[in-house]
Amino acid sequence: MKKVECIIKPFKLDDVKAAITEMGISGMTVSEVRGFGRQKGHTELYRGAEYQIDFIPKIKIELVLGDDQVDAVVAAIEREASTGRIGDGKIFVSAIEQSIRIRTGESGEDSL
Repeated sequence: MKKVECIIKPFKLDDVKAAITEMGISGMTVSEVRGFGRQKGHTELYRGAEYQIDFIPKIKIELVLGDDQVDAVVAAIEREASTGRIGDGKIFVSAIEQSIRIRTGESGEDSL
């Protein structure tokens, strides 16, 4: 099992969600997060005053998948989240040692 975490622009969430659900993935966790990378924030104008926004709003999606699904899901996220501009985000893939469904006690890939 693998955990796929991706940080994307907020307006790309619906596109990424649609692509993932079309693949038969039944669950995901979505969080509103703030951060910066190479983008380093930006400046905004409010009531005539310019100020620096250091942390940019982003969306974090977390999925736990079987090993056979990871490459296809990562490719779909990359395709749908890309705008070709700085700040498109990142995708992280890590190993999951164990998963247990609390309600039924199922474990491993059966719990997904």
